[in-house]
Amino acid sequence: MFSGTVGSSANLYYEAGHDASAWAPKARGTVPTGVAVALGTDVAIRRFAERDHHITHWSELERGGTFLALEQPEKFLTDVPRFLRRTRGLTPADGTRECLGSPRR
Repeated sequence: MFSGTVGSSANLYYEAGHDASAWAPKARGTVPTGVAVALGTDVAIRRFAERDHHITHWSELERGGTFLALEQPEKFLTDVPRFLRRTRGLTPADGTRECLGSPRR
């Protein structure tokens, strides 16, 4: 038995593939971003990531994959707090000091 929703589901992909603005150049992201790359399975080119995003933390791990937190919990549990500590020291464009989880002033 089918639910009859294949049309609405496929429409999302059709619209995304046929939207001319999806291919237009975008402004560089401003959100602090951390990247964990599993060298054995992931393909990430750092210079392209840094060109398009505000990369503040980059980790390269020997093993891992899509489910890094399950595959290497020790590495994950040390890497995420390291990223968050670095992020807390960043100063937003408006000059205020902002920490993750704290309200903007």
